[in-house]
Amino acid sequence: MEHAVVTREEWLARRTELLAAEKELTKQKDELAAQRRQLPWVRVDADYVFEGEDGPTTLLDLFDGHGQLVVYHFMFGADWEEGCPSCSFWADNYDGIGVHLAHRDTALAAVSNGPLDRLLSYRERMGWSFPWVSAAGTTFNADFAVADSMTYNFQPVDEPIGELPGLSVFVREGDDVFHTYSAYARGLDVFNSAYQLLDMTPKGRDEDDLPWSMAWLRRHDQYED
Repeated sequence: MEHAVVTREEWLARRTELLAAEKELTKQKDELAAQRRQLPWVRVDADYVFEGEDGPTTLLDLFDGHGQLVVYHFMFGADWEEGCPSCSFWADNYDGIGVHLAHRDTALAAVSNGPLDRLLSYRERMGWSFPWVSAAGTTFNADFAVADSMTYNFQPVDEPIGELPGLSVFVREGDDVFHTYSAYARGLDVFNSAYQLLDMTPKGRDEDDLPWSMAWLRRHDQYED
């Protein structure tokens, strides 16, 4: 990989220039986060009942006593034998953070259309421990535009989508639940720490010459080396 090689002093000058741009981006991201927090809420009137490890589980139950809930819409179709590789890539970033989120009054759960026994079997295989429930028999993932929907990422599509990823945020006041935010497609990038780390490297994501962006990706137990 050819690249300019300079003195430490020259590198420091260039790095300081870039730091100014990074600080400006950080400021813009803080401003955007403030705008996100000011979005209006939508009351969730549907009585969603999921299948969970301990039996029927409502959306309110997923809060686990906290005031906020982050739901990852994990691609795992009703007839699938294993979870989506890219969703599995994202989910590798979620395990172990629940205790930290809980100390900021927030719960995290994954929701999929697949049957619960397959979800839990796959979770055990992957070594994850975050809560995961089945939305089979509900309209939850359709209502939040990640399955059987005529829109995705807030844009119309030509035909109903099958399974696609997304992330939705909810807040509760007592027993009342409100939808506050959803993100899809490249809006999910920020939730993948591996990609954020790769973006710091000279090669970056190194995907430009691949047939599609994540052609290199495997579930973490399927890499050959």
